[in-house]
Amino acid sequence: MMMMARRTMRRMVGATAWPWARATRSLSLSAINDNRIIMSPPLITLDLPEIWTPPDSHDCNPLPQRNCSNLQTATVIDGKSIAEEIRSGIDKEVRRMKESIGKVPGLAVILVGERRDSQTYVRNKIKACEEVGIKSIVTEFADGCTEDEVLNALSNYNQDSSINGILVQLPLPQHLDEGKILDAVSLEKDVDGFHPLNIGNLAMRGREPLFIPCTPKGCIELLIRSGVEIMGKNAVVIGRSNIVGLPTSLLLQRHHATVSIVHALTKNPEQITSEADIVIAAAGVANLVRGSWLKPGAVVLDVGTCPVDDPSCEYGYRLMGDVCYEEAMRLASVITPVPGGVGPMTVAMLLSNTLDSAKRAYGFT
Repeated sequence: MMMMARRTMRRMVGATAWPWARATRSLSLSAINDNRIIMSPPLITLDLPEIWTPPDSHDCNPLPQRNCSNLQTATVIDGKSIAEEIRSGIDKEVRRMKESIGKVPGLAVILVGERRDSQTYVRNKIKACEEVGIKSIVTEFADGCTEDEVLNALSNYNQDSSINGILVQLPLPQHLDEGKILDAVSLEKDVDGFHPLNIGNLAMRGREPLFIPCTPKGCIELLIRSGVEIMGKNAVVIGRSNIVGLPTSLLLQRHHATVSIVHALTKNPEQITSEADIVIAAAGVANLVRGSWLKPGAVVLDVGTCPVDDPSCEYGYRLMGDVCYEEAMRLASVITPVPGGVGPMTVAMLLSNTLDSAKRAYGFT
C-alpha cells in the first residue's frame, strides 16, 4: 500500500511540477556541471537596486480616486505629543539614575560628510539628548575620510565605559563599506539596532534583541498607544530597507500580524496594499501611495520624509510623506502626518534604547 502511495505521489509531482521546478530543469548543462551541488546562488548576488518610479505628479486630490459610500475623516496620530510623553519619562529615569549611582547614559554619534539632512538629524538627536540629561558626543569626518578612521573612532567608543550607545549616521559615502562599519559597533552599544545579531534575534521567535531599530519600534509604539489592534491583522510594509522596511516587517510578525512587503519590483503594489488593515509606508517617494491604494478604515503610518522643491517655503522646499495625505484622510481610520508623526518617535526610541543600554551596563533597575 505504501509503495503504491509513493508511486502515485511521484506521478502527481511529475504531472503538476511547479514553474520554478521546470525552470530549474531547463538550466544549461554548463551551469549544472560547474561543481555546484546547490543551484541557488549566494543571496547577496540577488540584491538589486531599490529604484521606485515616482508618481507623475506630487499633487494630491482632496477626494480619493475611487468611489466609496463611507467617506470619513481619519484620526490623526500626534506623534510629537506621544514622543514628548515618552521623553518626559526618560528624563525622570535619567535623573533617578544620576541621583542613585552618579552616572548618566552616554551616546556617541559618528557623522561622515556634509549632507544637510544628516547634519539636521544629528543636531536634533543631540538636542534631544540634552533635554533628557543624556550625555552626547559627536565625531565628524570629511566626505573623503578613510574607512580606518571611522573604524578607529568606533573602536574607541566601544572601549569607553561612559558611552552606552553608538550611532553611525546613515547614509555613508559610497567609498565606505557600510556593512563593515555597522558590524564594528559593539553589540551591547548598538542602540540603532542594526547589528546582524540584533536583527537576527528580532526575526526569530523565542529570541529577544538587545535593541529594536528605532523607527520600527516607534511605529509599533504609535499603534499600541493609539489602540490599534495588530494581532491577526493584514499589514503591508512599503519598502524593504535594512533601516525601516525589513525590521518593521519582522516586528509586525512578532506582534502576530500577517505581513506582506511591497517593494520597487512588486508587480501589483496597489492591489496588495488595498487589502491591508495596516499600511506602513517607507519607500521614500513623495505621494507614492494614493487614495486608490487604501481600503476604507485602514490604519496608515507614513515614515517617508521627502524634500520637494517649493519656492514659497522658507528653505525652498517642503517635506512630504510617501502617502498622499489629502486623499488618505478621506479613507483611513487613523493616519500619521508628515512632519510630526513617526519622526519624533524615532528620536524618542533612540533615547529609550540608550537609557536601556546604560541600565544594563550599570546594573541599574
